Amino acid sequence: MPLPFVLKTVFCPIHRAGWPFVIIFSVATVGLWWLAEPLGWLGIVLTLWCIYFFRDPERVSPTRDGLIISPADGTVHVIDEAVPPPELEMGDQPRPRIAIFMNALNVHVNRIPCAGKIAKVSYRPGKFLNASLDKASEDNERNSVRLTLDDGQDIAFVQIAGLIARRILCDIKEGETVQTGERFGMIRFGSRVEVFMPTGVHALVAVGQTAIAGETVLADRASQEPARHGEAR
Repeated sequence: MPLPFVLKTVFCPIHRAGWPFVIIFSVATVGLWWLAEPLGWLGIVLTLWCIYFFRDPERVSPTRDGLIISPADGTVHVIDEAVPPPELEMGDQPRPRIAIFMNALNVHVNRIPCAGKIAKVSYRPGKFLNASLDKASEDNERNSVRLTLDDGQDIAFVQIAGLIARRILCDIKEGETVQTGERFGMIRFGSRVEVFMPTGVHALVAVGQTAIAGETVLADRASQEPARHGEAR
């Protein structure tokens, strides 16, 4: 593997939301080192983990019309049909849903799944249950976004806090035009992101598959290909 690629993979920019934490961890490390050298080494490890957690790598996003791209890094946890959050006012009919679970080691920067105009952004406080539980979708703190596509169809994507995720960041506003793969926020320290697609759209990923934000194609609105299935090998 070429060295430049390795360096680009390991050494990448840090999301601006991470810098306060990196500074806090660094200052704490100095204090710990002053108290006892073993504690100082522990502080260094924790600081390096903090830097790693807030990494914000560049991604190459497919831009063909019709594609719905993963908004998060993580594991495809659920593929089913569910009603979008009521605060988005998208009706009470179930839609195809793909849920992606992010653990503490995944990149936590979230990206726009496809180009369009932000129709609604709604934050709702809630609990901090394990994000891998199904009831986390209904009970946990969440930030929901309704996106109107160029052809008039709507999709939704929802940031859901997890067990130790205590802060949802969302930088987009209603009326804003966004592009596929564009960064729009992050969730700190483990969480879940769900995408609600138009009726009749099939998932092109399988449960258990690893998704990469801004790159993995979750679905294709222009395709009649049936839902895919996967096998662990």
